[in-house]
Amino acid sequence: METTQDTQSFSDAFIQGVISAAQAMSYWEVIAVALGIAYLVLAMRENSLCWYAAFGSTAIFSWLFFDVSLVMESALNVYYLVMAVYGWYVWNKKPQNSAMQNEMAPKLPISTWSAKQHSLAIGGVLVMTFISGFLLSENTTAVMPYLDSFTTWGAVLTTYMVAKKVLENWIYWFVIDAIAIYLYIDRELYLTALLMAVYVVMVVFGYAAWLKIYQAQNHSSDAQAA
Repeated sequence: METTQDTQSFSDAFIQGVISAAQAMSYWEVIAVALGIAYLVLAMRENSLCWYAAFGSTAIFSWLFFDVSLVMESALNVYYLVMAVYGWYVWNKKPQNSAMQNEMAPKLPISTWSAKQHSLAIGGVLVMTFISGFLLSENTTAVMPYLDSFTTWGAVLTTYMVAKKVLENWIYWFVIDAIAIYLYIDRELYLTALLMAVYVVMVVFGYAAWLKIYQAQNHSSDAQAA
């Protein structure tokens, strides 16, 4: 009985938190969130316009976070700004093969990483998580410093993977966003947690879309080789 009441209380608190947060949102926050969703939708379709949406969203969030003295979050979004420019450049860069230098030449194809590459990437994230988590726990009053560090460094890596069109980036985002939901609920940032939940659903469709394109690429390459 107590469990049912606790669940109901949490549900009520969550809904009220979402409503309160939505009412407190500024127009700039609404625009930033909308651009963030547009970025995911366009990225699913391999549309390079996604980087314009990413640049706009992160530019707004960088200013918003700095304005409320969240310096590290603001700095992370500056990194996202740089990666938005880099991602747009890489996605639109023509192949080096001179025989393919024409308007119809395919741009950056979707690729996959080997088990070794994933091991090195994940290992690097875990090492950086331990270092920054330890520093935060010893020198600041940060809440859940290790989980917070993991999502931050994971996001840094995964944003790079998106820029390089690595298929598995969607799997990485799924894990990062799922953990972020827990972090944001713990901090009573219910609207942001809800947004992360939307992202978790969207990345599943993103992975399916990119997998289909990747398989088509391989089929086309095999046919040309034959």
